[in-house]
Amino acid sequence: MSLGQIIRQKRESLKMTLDEVSRHVGYSKPYLSTIETGRVKNPPADDLLIKLEQTLQFTSGDLLRMAHLEKMPADVRQAFENNQAEVEYWRGLVRKLAANDDNLAIEIDEKHGHFLGKNANNCQQMSIPGLLVPVINKVSAGYPVDYDDMGYPPGAADDYVRCPDLHDANAFAVRVVGDSMEPKYKQGDIIVFSPNINVNSGDDCFVRLTDPHETTFKQVFFNGDGKVRLQPRNHKYAPMVLPEEKINGIYKAVIRYETIT
Repeated sequence: MSLGQIIRQKRESLKMTLDEVSRHVGYSKPYLSTIETGRVKNPPADDLLIKLEQTLQFTSGDLLRMAHLEKMPADVRQAFENNQAEVEYWRGLVRKLAANDDNLAIEIDEKHGHFLGKNANNCQQMSIPGLLVPVINKVSAGYPVDYDDMGYPPGAADDYVRCPDLHDANAFAVRVVGDSMEPKYKQGDIIVFSPNINVNSGDDCFVRLTDPHETTFKQVFFNGDGKVRLQPRNHKYAPMVLPEEKINGIYKAVIRYETIT
């Protein structure tokens, strides 16, 4: 979720109009609208963010922190947010282990409050814009096509999408080409795939083949006979059945950003 989306969501939860917010912060309604819709190239000035925090009842410093993250170079921000997501993942895991030990759970909360610089009894979960996931390529929703990762190392690309509640540092996104996964997915949609999530029969997946070096986007079914069926959702296309050794990777689709036409 972007900074603008977080601001808009909070404003709407308070049932405030843009006109009301504009009067409180002293900035025009059209400019505030461009912030909420993400049409501004740079994050807003700090003085406006402070006024928005006060007007929209954010925890002091939350919007400033999110805006400062967006000003970071993409590679630095990616590393920071990956580390943050990993910390939250492990903290959640430890809390599950501590579920039957009240003393241990209290100690975890106290440590967490200390690291955030907050009183342990008033520790709140900070809003974050969401994990940055690289958009590395286009994937064919028709027959397999040659794959080219454009030479990027893991986690790097020219474009990114933000994915709240995704804790996989190896996640990647691609743009759909073709119509074989219609009506669920359309050409131009951006699909996020998570290599760390288990794949079940019937899942929609990014599939990497061994030889030739090709990829495709299909619904995957495990036949149980050492073969995998790659099934288009568009019934005018025939499925492909391949031996497991012909497949180099299967990654589950977890988020879809739809193209509005």
